[in-house]
Amino acid sequence: MPAAHFDLDQLVASVRTGDRVQLARAITLVESGLAADQELAQEVIERILPYTGEAIRVGISGVPGVGKSTFIEALGTRLVARGHQVAVLAVDPSSTLSGGSILGDKSRMPDLARAPEAFIRPSPSAATLGGVARRTRESMLLCEAAGFDVVLVETVGVGQSETAVADMVDFFLVLMLPGAGDELQGIKKGILELADLIAVNKADGEQQALARTAVRDYSATLRYARRRSNPWKPRAVAVSARTGTGIDELWEIVLEHRAVLTAAAEAGEPGGLQDRRTDQLARWMWSLVEERLLGDFRAHPGVSAHLEEVETAVREGRSTPAKAVRELFLFLQGEG
Repeated sequence: MPAAHFDLDQLVASVRTGDRVQLARAITLVESGLAADQELAQEVIERILPYTGEAIRVGISGVPGVGKSTFIEALGTRLVARGHQVAVLAVDPSSTLSGGSILGDKSRMPDLARAPEAFIRPSPSAATLGGVARRTRESMLLCEAAGFDVVLVETVGVGQSETAVADMVDFFLVLMLPGAGDELQGIKKGILELADLIAVNKADGEQQALARTAVRDYSATLRYARRRSNPWKPRAVAVSARTGTGIDELWEIVLEHRAVLTAAAEAGEPGGLQDRRTDQLARWMWSLVEERLLGDFRAHPGVSAHLEEVETAVREGRSTPAKAVRELFLFLQGEG
């Protein structure tokens, strides 16, 4: 819907009452790439900001095929049963050719999608670094303002850039499969350093023994990984999203983590919850700076006029990437 058709006062008021339809409209507004929409979106964010910050923010990552959606449904339905309001921001893989996305999370989480206390919002990642949608931070704040006290951010898989999600959540959970020998070869060191918990999923049936072995191996590895938060010692557990085994215990670990970080903040110790939140805001600012600089760079008349030919030269091997960058910056400075 065009920006002109938005009544911002009504939109903000409706979001604050937990209106799911208006919440979805507000997220659509912040995800819009139109300049006019972005102006309005930032005004919405400024208005709802005082009503944010109390939710438990959990990032959930994992190797392909680990069962993230099944796990989130199992966890989400239990949280709803406990009286929580749960928002799921599920970042779908976008096509690098068409820009489209699967957006099938509601069909993969049918029970949770039907719960009136839950809100599931699939967003295309649009090839964003880290598998996190460009406006996931803003969407998370809107969900908090709407009264959701737990926000789960599902990301596109594990990779070097996947650590971007850890910059916007309080608790970073990495799901892994049984069979630690192979998985330890593929998991990135940076992921281990950022993980607050590694959960070995599908620990049921014939894979229970493998899962126990994997938990021992990950636990040993975590002892040597550099920790991002001094008050918290990361650990590994086994769970089964299919049977529900270990899911409740996992959530108790999330609550324990929050209690530890809250106590550290109250005691004025480094690495507490307030430190993590202020770091999130600073990283958010710099991500917007980078986004703005890249956008302005591409839009510069001198750069945009030559960008295609310079990129073509790199693709065809007639120029090196370093030389191409130098040329583009000369065009930016009007010297090309």
